[in-house]
Amino acid sequence: MHTNLLRLYPQPCEQASIEGLYLAHQIHTLGTTDLPFVYANFLSSLDGRIALEDSIQGTTYIPKHLTTASDFKLFMELHAQADCLITHGGYMRALSEGRLGNILQINDPYLVEWRHRTGLKPQPAVIIASASLNFPLHASLEEHQQDVYIATGKNADPERIRYWQDLGHTLLFTGEDQGVHGAPLIQKLGELGYKSIYLIAGPQMLDTVIREKQLSRLYLTITHQLIGGTDFRTLLTGSPLGQEGNLMLESMYYDADSPPESGQFFMQFHPQAV
Repeated sequence: MHTNLLRLYPQPCEQASIEGLYLAHQIHTLGTTDLPFVYANFLSSLDGRIALEDSIQGTTYIPKHLTTASDFKLFMELHAQADCLITHGGYMRALSEGRLGNILQINDPYLVEWRHRTGLKPQPAVIIASASLNFPLHASLEEHQQDVYIATGKNADPERIRYWQDLGHTLLFTGEDQGVHGAPLIQKLGELGYKSIYLIAGPQMLDTVIREKQLSRLYLTITHQLIGGTDFRTLLTGSPLGQEGNLMLESMYYDADSPPESGQFFMQFHPQAV
């Protein structure tokens, strides 16, 4: 892929190649075990849709015309720099049912070699956040010998807790209720030795890491499309954030060639408090 982008910010504007654009950020060097670097990545339409809901099936899906090869390439460049990924039980269920593709491993030979050169493990660890603890594990996790942790709240269902513990899995209790909370989760991951943490979960996890001031950087792709519809998912759905929601733009690139007949922006932001 040799897509040329136009850098709109910071100025001056200039042409840039998509090749290695996010690898150049060297995210794997930015965190420590005391202060891990936590970064999230989302793809959105102009009207804020990150996924649509099928009200009949009770499931969510990403419209295919919202996704592009350029966005996925940059998604995987971010993936390659992670010590661990944070996903959630809903994704594991969707993966098992074939509604979403597998993004738990790095398969691109160049990125595999890049991790080897930089001293990272062949594949990142995977943290599955879940209040219900009701999800299947995907066979690829064992096939690639990835470390897997399950994060939940202290008041999660005791039977489900025992179920996972009996299978030999480590549970991380990161909240006083049933849900996962950002600050205790990131603290525990730092104690486990993780320095670069890639959030590929949904809006609830983004909400808690922002509210609890754990987010270091937000990557956001906005495609120049209006999706519409009454049943959809967006970046955040909780109560108003206030000052924690203020973000500073670090960079912005314009891709005029995809999606066809529209285009997209690639942006990165950091919270003001970081």
